[in-house]
Amino acid sequence: MFNDIVFTALGATKKIRKSVKKELKSLEKKGMLRKEDLKAFVDNLEAEGRIEDKKIKKEIRSMLKEIINELGLATKKDLQRLKVELLEELKGK
Repeated sequence: MFNDIVFTALGATKKIRKSVKKELKSLEKKGMLRKEDLKAFVDNLEAEGRIEDKKIKKEIRSMLKEIINELGLATKKDLQRLKVELLEELKGK
């Protein structure tokens, strides 16, 4: 289900991006928008997209950590600590 949501969002984003670019190119051809303005607008959208991407990834990581904790799953850190403890115990024998 999570994958469906992500793929839907990505698909919608791609479709919207194409539509916006097409409309902006049309405005440029009609002389209603300068090429410099078009480039600045697209650059701004891409910058905002990168910021949102970071926010989304941070939120997903937070949600996954919460789920892992709720389920009581072992993390890499937990397994590494266990490995160290086992090695120390084996050395002591």
